[in-house]
Amino acid sequence: MVSFKYPSYRKKWYERFGFISWKKTNHPIIWLHAVSVGEVNASKPIVKLLLKKYKHYKIIITTVTPTGAETVIQQYGDNVSNFYLPYDIPFCVKKFIRTINPSILITMETEIWPNLYQACQLSKIPIFIVNARLSQKSMRGYQIFSRLIANTLKSVDVIAAQTQADADRFISLGAINKTVSVAGNLKFDVDIPQSLKEEAEPIRHNFSVNRPIWMAGSTHEGEEEFILKAHRRILSDYPKAILILAPRHPERADKVFALCKKNGFHTTRRSEEKIFNDQHNVFLLDTLGELQLYYAASEIAFVGGSLVNTGGQNMLEPAALNLPLITGPYTHNFSEIRELLLQKGALLIAQNEKELSDKVIGLLSDANLRNNMGERGEAVIEANRGSSKKTFKLIEKYLNN
Repeated sequence: MVSFKYPSYRKKWYERFGFISWKKTNHPIIWLHAVSVGEVNASKPIVKLLLKKYKHYKIIITTVTPTGAETVIQQYGDNVSNFYLPYDIPFCVKKFIRTINPSILITMETEIWPNLYQACQLSKIPIFIVNARLSQKSMRGYQIFSRLIANTLKSVDVIAAQTQADADRFISLGAINKTVSVAGNLKFDVDIPQSLKEEAEPIRHNFSVNRPIWMAGSTHEGEEEFILKAHRRILSDYPKAILILAPRHPERADKVFALCKKNGFHTTRRSEEKIFNDQHNVFLLDTLGELQLYYAASEIAFVGGSLVNTGGQNMLEPAALNLPLITGPYTHNFSEIRELLLQKGALLIAQNEKELSDKVIGLLSDANLRNNMGERGEAVIEANRGSSKKTFKLIEKYLNN
């Protein structure tokens, strides 16, 4: 059970059974569900548009993970309400729906919940799946329960798919053809504040203006060992090099910190706010909401979840900061983005720690290559923006002005 491994999952456990503290309101409710940090960040352009245009609505964002919930609170504060998604058990979802009485349900990416969708359909609540994606592997898994999934997808009013391939897979699983359209990937509408690079300058200065910095972001269990071995090799060529290491789940930080110490690295943690001196060579980013800021303070970005078989993490946030990108071979959750970045020469693939260190060393030694890769990555993003506007138009048809 996840809750035994990560105690933070036990907080507000009652919400997962549909029991929430909610005062009834005369305002209509928009309910958006985003599993974790990645989906919360991807939904940001849509939420911003909803908050701006539909001020008479209240927005509820449900998540599954504690880090997702914390991200919602950090990004929106009191402007939205946040709860954990109830378990997909009839009693739980019905109680939750009766309590909040939503006008619409918007789910992100690949969220297919049979009991939840049936309860919404019975209550005549329109259901959206936006930024919808469905890999070949996921489709094969759903085909085991083909009748159940087909009936569930038939209850969905709108599926805004990322690509035509995703749209075709949803239709093959039973979605009604006319409900499915291609709106593109919301992750390309990544919003980088203009002030971010200015805010990153003091951070870079605190590390050192002369020391090379590379960052491994959103790393997963089993991956840090490879990254630290790569950093050891990098230090042979660049003894002053700094690694910013950012685990995908901050609750793993103690374990990652112990691993760094065990391997002989002089490490400081962001949460301890200690001075990073000349002897330190690893900085552990163990806080939430600062990933973009520390990417902006780096020269090279390795995007994690890709040296172990978890499917990768979002490459577009560091790409939007003009950073050259490296990932491992396991990026099937972001296959379209990977191919676009590879085709334009904005991304390198490292199969193992030796290739990772070689590619980091190569980039550190060639400022022109770093700049060219960064510019190509930003160009890919600019060429593929616009999904949020297309998706928002689909949603507007179901909301009252």
